[in-house]
Amino acid sequence: MAEAQIKNESVGTVVVAGAANLAIAIAKLVAGLISGSAAMLSEAAHSVADTTTEVLLYLALRRGARPADTRHPFGYGKESYVWAFLAALFTFVVGAGFAITHGVTTILVHEHTGNYLTSYIVLAISFAIESVSLARAIRQVRRESRRWRATPRRYLRLTADTTVKAVFLEDTAALIGLLLAAAGLTLSQLTGDELYDGVASILIGMLLLVVAGILARSNISLLVGRAVSERVHRQIEQELAGLPAVDRIDTLMTMLLGPTDILVAAKVDFHDDATGADIEAAADEAERRLADRFPEVAYVFLDPTRSLHGSHGRPARTTQDENQRPVDEEAGGGGPA
Repeated sequence: MAEAQIKNESVGTVVVAGAANLAIAIAKLVAGLISGSAAMLSEAAHSVADTTTEVLLYLALRRGARPADTRHPFGYGKESYVWAFLAALFTFVVGAGFAITHGVTTILVHEHTGNYLTSYIVLAISFAIESVSLARAIRQVRRESRRWRATPRRYLRLTADTTVKAVFLEDTAALIGLLLAAAGLTLSQLTGDELYDGVASILIGMLLLVVAGILARSNISLLVGRAVSERVHRQIEQELAGLPAVDRIDTLMTMLLGPTDILVAAKVDFHDDATGADIEAAADEAERRLADRFPEVAYVFLDPTRSLHGSHGRPARTTQDENQRPVDEEAGGGGPA
């Protein structure tokens, strides 16, 4: 799939999710005001937070896609992670904060108008709309995971496209939140005790805290400068080591510059009899090979280096200690392939 198509699909996924959340937020707010249900008002705050998140994610996609210029020679890809991080913070502060606070208040005050029917109708309609939005996100996740030859779960854990990850997690949390709200309302109606409505609101808030925490951690890692996954790292090393003029790869480092841009930098030990022309040809071939195999590779830098004593046959070094587990196996990175 071409890079432009990937970006357009991500934008479409975000727009669909945003439109769905806006409609749902209005309906939940009306139902919450009519019924006085804490869970319904918390769900309204949940949807407002999700709608704002989609707006920020849309900004992330648009601003992160701007071309490189003299002040930002590697482009603006990392800016998308700034906006995505702000989206996670908004979910954390507004969505989770309101839900937990209102849930505690309901448990203490025990106020409810007793009008449950409106809430049930809105919850059912919201569940149907959220399911459509989630289905689109799932289709994109499955399509991208097949492209990277990874399972959908591994793709979500390692992908640098945090917008897709955010929409998937938020829509999943939204469906779970709707079920929690329905359970709280039902128990409160059957028992006449508003405790269950308040508890459901608190649980919705805790759910939002988990989602916000996952997304914030992922975006912080990408902002700091995360490497590609260990599997992609090995494949890049194999491609470089297979060049005719290359004796070995001494050091290989990669960085995700954005959802669709990867930087590759390597210290390369060329054969002793390699000429300047051979090295230039190898550099051109390296860029061609990597771009063919991984379209996301946007920059390739090879630094000719002198062979280290006794280094022949050793694998390329990375920034991690050789006795440590590579960071990207645990924190994820680049393409999941």
